[in-house]
Amino acid sequence: MDRRSFLLTPPALAISAAGLPSNLLAAPAAIHSHTTLLPRRGTGPRIVVAGGGWGGMTAARFLRQHIPEADVVLLERNPTFWSGPMSNKWLIDIVNTDFVNRDMLSPANRYGYTLINTTVNGIEREKKLVLTTHGTIDYDYLILSGGIRDAYEAWFGNDKYAAEYTRRHFPNAYIPNAEMFALKRKFRDFKGGTVVMTLPPPPHRCPPSPYERACLIAWHFKTNNIPGKIIILDPKPKIAPIGEGYRAAFQELYPDIITHVPNAGVKEVDPFNKRIKTAAGDFDFDHAILMPPHQAADIVWYAGLIGKRPDGKPTGWADIHPRFFTARDDDDVYVVGDSMGTISDQFGHYPKSAHVAHAIGKIVAKNIAERVAGKEVVPVLPDNLCYMMVNADPQEEISVVFEYEVDSTGRVLQTQIDMDVRSPDLVAKDFAWIKSRFDDFL
Repeated sequence: MDRRSFLLTPPALAISAAGLPSNLLAAPAAIHSHTTLLPRRGTGPRIVVAGGGWGGMTAARFLRQHIPEADVVLLERNPTFWSGPMSNKWLIDIVNTDFVNRDMLSPANRYGYTLINTTVNGIEREKKLVLTTHGTIDYDYLILSGGIRDAYEAWFGNDKYAAEYTRRHFPNAYIPNAEMFALKRKFRDFKGGTVVMTLPPPPHRCPPSPYERACLIAWHFKTNNIPGKIIILDPKPKIAPIGEGYRAAFQELYPDIITHVPNAGVKEVDPFNKRIKTAAGDFDFDHAILMPPHQAADIVWYAGLIGKRPDGKPTGWADIHPRFFTARDDDDVYVVGDSMGTISDQFGHYPKSAHVAHAIGKIVAKNIAERVAGKEVVPVLPDNLCYMMVNADPQEEISVVFEYEVDSTGRVLQTQIDMDVRSPDLVAKDFAWIKSRFDDFL
């Protein structure tokens, strides 16, 4: 099996999608690949959004606001919306499940777009069709907002059994699904020992969040007198972003629990014997959070929109216009959120964060509205803001801000501002931030 074949049959697609809501669509007696999923509604353009995360739900909501006549259809395989932001806090019960796990049908009804729970398993751009487990749907504009995929084949090649064994026994829970609950149960039942956490090489989803997770699990060990150690295997030469803030937290709050190992790129993972070989040495573990390299979501691969390196190999990320977020070779297809590719030779990718996905979702909705109205599309820059909790009692956080501007040549430039001093004030700002975003699209 070659790499392309492997990518077209990811483990996630083995999980059956939730049934279609009966009040939205009645399933035909026999479903096949050419069944029409949903007839068009109204006379406006049909805009299909594939992926109902922070970017996709935001785009759907604001498309309906900017283009009231549009037939906006959101396709999402999960029956509920799960927020990555605050999920580390959920692991140690600072917030409850209802805070991070939200109903998706209510916002669809409120804002007037159609929500269909299904799995996308193909895209035919030349025909402007999206293929799903429940049939096909046509579009005038398509927004791909599927987030990331775990590229386990970087570790295991074509050994799918090893990949699936790793996912089941050492979940990383960076893709919202049952892994979140599995990870939480693992640490509730954990009695002690060594926990190894692998970090993906950049770019990856929410760069500062693995360090936050390590801090909060360490706090759990410390508070409950669990004799646990956490080893962070980091491929980067130093902690980043918010490096000084995290370094201080590791050394001052959890010196006997957390060990950060830089330059620890993974060479080999043996999940069966619980052993990892890295560029910084070999490590045995009792439990692990194993994060393989991240790539753009499966749907971007299905659409044939992955970029290429100079040597012809895939970059793993969508090849997009850095200001308009359209696919390089198809300006009727947009990519929003974590799947986006390189933006600038100064900093590479926008941070793969919920804040950026939300911002780009709003920008793309406005851009499509300008196109539909026959107006000039005005490029807009996002921003980024991340709050990270490092202590749960007292609650204290650190944070990072990314600001963007365009230079005289049209190149996008990034300025990073780390706030390294732990502060309870940032906790209040964090909860205010997420409330404002939830209020915006949920």
